[in-house]
Amino acid sequence: MNASSERTKRLALFAAVYFVEGAVLTYFSSFNILYLRSFDLSFKLIGIISAIAMVPFILKILIGYLSDRVNLFHRGHRKPYIIIGLIVQTVAFLCVPLFNPRDQFVPYMVLIILAALGMSTYDTTTDGYSIDTTPETDRGLVQGLMVGGRALSAIVTAVLMGIFAGKGHWDYNFYMIAVFALPALVLIFLVKDQAVRPAEAKYSKEALRSFRDVSYLMFALLGLLYPLALYSTEGMISAYLNESLKIDLTTVGYYTAVYGIGVVVGGVTGGSLMKKLGRRNSLLGAAVVTAVVTFVLAATKSPLLMWAIVFLVGFVFGDYETVYFAMGMDFTDPRIAAFMFSVTMAVGNFGIAAGSSLAGVLVDSVGFAWMFIIFGIIHLALLPLILAIFKRKPEMVK
Repeated sequence: MNASSERTKRLALFAAVYFVEGAVLTYFSSFNILYLRSFDLSFKLIGIISAIAMVPFILKILIGYLSDRVNLFHRGHRKPYIIIGLIVQTVAFLCVPLFNPRDQFVPYMVLIILAALGMSTYDTTTDGYSIDTTPETDRGLVQGLMVGGRALSAIVTAVLMGIFAGKGHWDYNFYMIAVFALPALVLIFLVKDQAVRPAEAKYSKEALRSFRDVSYLMFALLGLLYPLALYSTEGMISAYLNESLKIDLTTVGYYTAVYGIGVVVGGVTGGSLMKKLGRRNSLLGAAVVTAVVTFVLAATKSPLLMWAIVFLVGFVFGDYETVYFAMGMDFTDPRIAAFMFSVTMAVGNFGIAAGSSLAGVLVDSVGFAWMFIIFGIIHLALLPLILAIFKRKPEMVK
């Protein structure tokens, strides 16, 4: 098998895995609560279910550590975990419609936990596999496919899930997720894994010292701060369109679809731009352009112009994420690839949580426009930190 064919299969696998992951995240973030309410479950109980379902996502870091250390069944450090994760998730979602959450709460809850655990397993180990197998020149492309695949899935599945739910066919949503997992399941059997890892990629406790590297800590700080502004802007767009521009909710849904298309284009384009511009220029450019677009968003009051602005907000989101995630691969020690990358991503979740709270406070105190302006300023304020990272890591500039 030639290298080009193997590379193509891996790229297809990464896109397929993140596509099904996007479907799962869309269900959990938007439709799980609606599904449970259709059985008249209380919001209190739904909150408990949602909290419990989050536990496997927190365990991702431990799954990554296990994958780095344990060659499962002597078949590799990644493939077996990815296969098990996809199968567990698929079987769980196929079984969910068999149980009534109100009358058969325990089996339903077990299945939801298994589905989340399956996704956490293949997500973390796919990230590890991408780091193991992707040369530096392809990392932007890989992350672009991952970001774009997940965003495209969110667009497609949100529409289909809404249609199925509206007609009362909730079971179709679970079967759809199972079907979306099939391409990834086929592809994972076609790619190669390392049954024996090379010496430089074998697990070592010494690799844990990488977390103390100053340049990595600076990069992690960036990963904490930029999502605070980026995700908060994204999360407030719908409310801004509805409450400030008086756009009806149906049309807001169309704007959201345009935003999603922007994320797909930005993700795919971001990877190719990295090859042309290099790491430093791509990251600096992402921060500056994101700030400018955020300022323009704050100043735009025309619903017509907002179609283009919403697309651009999605584009810069996809581009920024692609560039940062690709650099996250660069910073990862290959001896603890899945573990270290999962920790890097987890740091960003704290920024997202903090940003959500800050956004609410800012909207109540100064309004939407000034909130966006403040987030744009945060992006610009991160430029010295970005420059400092590359000053300490000059080999990453290109």
